[in-house]
Amino acid sequence: MSDCALAVHDLSVRYGAAATALDGLTLEVPRGEIVALLGPNGAGKSTLMRAVSGLLPVHGGSLTSGRVEVLGTDVTRLRPSGRVRVGLAQALEGRQVFPELTVAENLAAGGYVRRYRKAEAREVRERVLHHFPRLQDLMDRQAGYLSGGEQQMLAIGRAMMSQPSVLLLDEPSLGLAPKIVETVRDVILDINREGTSILLVEQNAAMALSIAQHGYILEGGRVVREGSAAELRADDDIVSLYLGVAPVEGAGQHG
Repeated sequence: MSDCALAVHDLSVRYGAAATALDGLTLEVPRGEIVALLGPNGAGKSTLMRAVSGLLPVHGGSLTSGRVEVLGTDVTRLRPSGRVRVGLAQALEGRQVFPELTVAENLAAGGYVRRYRKAEAREVRERVLHHFPRLQDLMDRQAGYLSGGEQQMLAIGRAMMSQPSVLLLDEPSLGLAPKIVETVRDVILDINREGTSILLVEQNAAMALSIAQHGYILEGGRVVREGSAAELRADDDIVSLYLGVAPVEGAGQHG
């Protein structure tokens, strides 16, 4: 059995006749770890997530080379639903809940591919709601009327309904108040502690590197730097570019 929950090998992606969006990108998410993916807008972070989840064709993209493995299984040619069955799930950027459906219906949709029996679906839902007790009081509320923070909790909860081994999180803190970001951060840690491996795309580099074990920096569709989260936090260039803090002269370590 592979030690990697997720492995991306030499992945290249194009959108139509446009320039290459990903250029020979390789990264790994070890089992049981959180890996942060950082980079400026347009670096290719969302493209990578689409390539891994199988949603690339929906956005007009095509894979020109490389492969994606989940738990040692090559999923490169599988449809998104097939990747879910192997153990992959994604909480999309911008939350993307079904606004006309209730919270309960959104959660049920997350488990659809798994074809749960009623009792099993109820048991899985209770485990998910353990992470998001706020949603317990909103089960009959239409998702479109939830706050941004509640929608983000629902988006992650819906992804967790398929009981993934690998969870893709695309900008989970985007547009949220600092206090809600802390809540989302804590939930991500709890989910990881239960054994789910996570690939985390985040503009909030400080939050991402505070919970990840490893990180990759993308620019122009390529990995330009990788290392342990501690190494990246201690790098003056990373600190000034992504953490928004001017490095302290003579300081060797940055929190």
